[in-house]
Amino acid sequence: MSSDVVNKLWGFCHVLRHDGVDYGDYIEQLTYLLFLKMAHERGLELPAETDWPNLRKQSGTELLDTYVEALRTLGKQPGILGDIFGGAQNRFTNPVNLQKLIGMIDETEWISLDTDIKAAAFEGLLEKAASEGKKGAGQYFTPRLLIQSIVRCVKPDPRVSKGFTIDDPACGTGGFLIASYEWLKDETGGAFERDISRRIRTKTYIGQELVARPRRLALMNLYLHQVEPRITLADSIYEMPSAQRYDVILTNPPFGTKGANQAPEREDFVVQTSNKQLNFIQHVLTILKPGGRAAIVVPDNVLFAQQAGEVFEVLMEDCDLHTVLRLPRGTFSPYTEGTKTNVIFFTKGRPTERTWIYDARANVPKITKKSRPLTHEHFVAFEQCYGIDPNGSGSRAEEDSTEGRWRSFSIDEIKFHHYKLDAFKWIRDEELDDPDELPEPEELITEAMEELQLALDDLADVQRLLEDNGDQG
Repeated sequence: MSSDVVNKLWGFCHVLRHDGVDYGDYIEQLTYLLFLKMAHERGLELPAETDWPNLRKQSGTELLDTYVEALRTLGKQPGILGDIFGGAQNRFTNPVNLQKLIGMIDETEWISLDTDIKAAAFEGLLEKAASEGKKGAGQYFTPRLLIQSIVRCVKPDPRVSKGFTIDDPACGTGGFLIASYEWLKDETGGAFERDISRRIRTKTYIGQELVARPRRLALMNLYLHQVEPRITLADSIYEMPSAQRYDVILTNPPFGTKGANQAPEREDFVVQTSNKQLNFIQHVLTILKPGGRAAIVVPDNVLFAQQAGEVFEVLMEDCDLHTVLRLPRGTFSPYTEGTKTNVIFFTKGRPTERTWIYDARANVPKITKKSRPLTHEHFVAFEQCYGIDPNGSGSRAEEDSTEGRWRSFSIDEIKFHHYKLDAFKWIRDEELDDPDELPEPEELITEAMEELQLALDDLADVQRLLEDNGDQG
């Protein structure tokens, strides 16, 4: 059912391309209209002349005028209405196209669909926008299978304490928050005790996002799951965080070549650096509660950048960095071609004594969107090695991996390599010796751009140090 809905709505997107509505714009407009349709089905009272029946009966230029005014009015409302519609703009120029989309949405009784079907349909549209638009939603989209694997390891269970919170400081379209809630539903069969149900749905799932559109999509995505999150529009790195601290943090900070090229002026950052991924790690260190646990997706350059050792030294003094997952090449295809990625797992409040690394990359064929897609099987062996303890404290042994992909390294070994975890590679990657598996030109360009960005970050840090010394002189 969800695939039928996705294909129907997505098929119309191709028509709208001729009206100048791109993939991201289309999903955003769809968000507004879906919300209005479901609000009508649920009997929610909306401001005069903004509701679905009023919109549905309009046509021609009156429809466009009514839609524009409805967006403006709804954006001024309190609560989730204002969150979703704040700053909303109409992207339609042809009223016939808007009227056709309204008609297509009206054909489905959305409230009667299972929550999972509604959510799967919406996420299917997001994934299509990410893969076909590439430069649109791709930068905000983390593969669902990877997110689900991380969540199964970390086990973000809000039932354990009254004030339990789960945060993603770079939440994009809300993938980690949604997967956390879906995991909880699977664990409980979707049945919560009455006294904790409202808390879980309204006070548990929190996020920050720098860009308005993905934040809006995250709010809608969670609303489809019957969750009302608190997602703020904020710069997690350059703005000081609130006093709130979180029990679990799951995040995939944006990586790429665009950055501010300047170190944030934050007293809580021990290491002053222009590398935004290293700064995200420091940010998570600040906002994670003592005893809290985190999982962060990071590119390879975070493990070997100039100041990576300094940041990881601080991290390992304050936290138990118990696990690193080295992801297969192409995990993020086609969104960020060529970027090699990892997941670091840590618990705050005790120093690192030993770090376990799982190499899911060496001699694993590169992931491609069509011929070799990412599957659940890519993570099964890792999850078995990780174990049932979300803090990585369970019994572990190298023999847990039949392929020799699972090894541990003492803190003394890590210190010897100046805290740079990229140094620990023990499997010869025969894929790299195969001429048929050489990287595509786009991958090579991505790698070159990332290395150039690292060099620019390093130069910016050197310039800052010189300026600081000059000021002191």
